[in-house]
Amino acid sequence: MNNLLIFFAIPVATIILSVVLQKILRSPFLVSATFFAIFLIVTFSAFDESFLVFAILYTLLALITAIITRFICCLINNSDNPCFRRNAIAGEGICGNSSVSDDNDDDDNSNNGSNNSGCGCNRSMQNQCFRRRYMMRR
Repeated sequence: MNNLLIFFAIPVATIILSVVLQKILRSPFLVSATFFAIFLIVTFSAFDESFLVFAILYTLLALITAIITRFICCLINNSDNPCFRRNAIAGEGICGNSSVSDDNDDDDNSNNGSNNSGCGCNRSMQNQCFRRRYMMRR
């Protein structure tokens, strides 16, 4: 077996494919079980029994990568930062309002306690974020 294949190509492919499978399947253990099944078939069809140790190591690598991917995706989806929200990418703020303020008045009485700049929201939006984050199962 080529050392470049064992120590570089297969681990990099395992990392990339485990990220893709984690985004599709959304289960780190299912991703690692899939990789173990694939590497087990490859072990006995293409290589000898000494590749079984590498198959187990690559399965652990796939599991760790899938767990890290799941953690990063949960951080991004549950973030209070408007930059990570899908509507913020489309040019809207957290509340769905435009991030550019159209108010050119100098008086402070027209705000009525709401912030239309996209930097913050009223209390009902914060309650919706709380319910989405802590009350719903994914």
